[in-house]
Amino acid sequence: MMSIDSQVHAYERDHPGRPWAGVLTGPAEVTGNDMVAAMDAVGVDGAVPVSPFTMYGYDASYALEVYRQHPGRFGLVKPVDSTDPGVAETIADWASTTGTIGIRIMMNRGVSTDPADPGRNRVLAAAARHALPVNLMCTGRLEQAAQLAERHPNTQLVIDHLGLPQPQEPPAPAEPFADLPKLLALAAHANVAVKISGACTLSHEPFPYKDIWDPLWRIFNAFGLHRCLWGTDWTRAVKVLTYREGVEAFRVTDRLSDSDKATLMGESLRRVYNWASSKA
Repeated sequence: MMSIDSQVHAYERDHPGRPWAGVLTGPAEVTGNDMVAAMDAVGVDGAVPVSPFTMYGYDASYALEVYRQHPGRFGLVKPVDSTDPGVAETIADWASTTGTIGIRIMMNRGVSTDPADPGRNRVLAAAARHALPVNLMCTGRLEQAAQLAERHPNTQLVIDHLGLPQPQEPPAPAEPFADLPKLLALAAHANVAVKISGACTLSHEPFPYKDIWDPLWRIFNAFGLHRCLWGTDWTRAVKVLTYREGVEAFRVTDRLSDSDKATLMGESLRRVYNWASSKA
């Protein structure tokens, strides 16, 4: 079984050559070498290092360095600015860059709520032309994600982090799955997949987080496991659990068969992101 983590973050220490715009929850740095070491320690074969917007904005240069140091272990996702008139050219350039598998829109960062917003629709149309999945950070805006899916049926959308609010540190929200019906409604759109990333941070129990499985199975049943992508959202989760716990919770559970685990923890990601292509 090949295990591929659908979202991790790698970054270097803040320095004048590549200054941080903000601070992401986690250690002072998690280099590509650090991330590979953590993956190797628990038998994770690959990961998607999403260039951390909080630190680097739309600059994915460090993620590209990580890929060059560890070719074959990573597929890269870059945030794009939907307000940039030249965003279609940015997407075309990214699509031609070795190691890339997707782009990301931060819908919680002042992006228009208008489903007809020309910039965002320009992004989704350009992504479809280049067969690049679009990751949507759309917590609190799942209805808008549904409108985008309907407008762009040929664009693969991937909902970040179950589309649900997730904590930076304990405790988990009192009702962590309160918005689950809004996520489940997206399953009607065949072009929508969902990252089961950071799910363990929503638990009110210690490892192995048994209370998350009933709501997760509602997602699996709605979308099908082939549209669900396991992930840890490391290092955002560092104050809640260890990387090993985020991985092993899905391996030790009796709520998934061996074939379920294979699909959820690797096969679905390879299909959605075309991981087997020459780009990654």
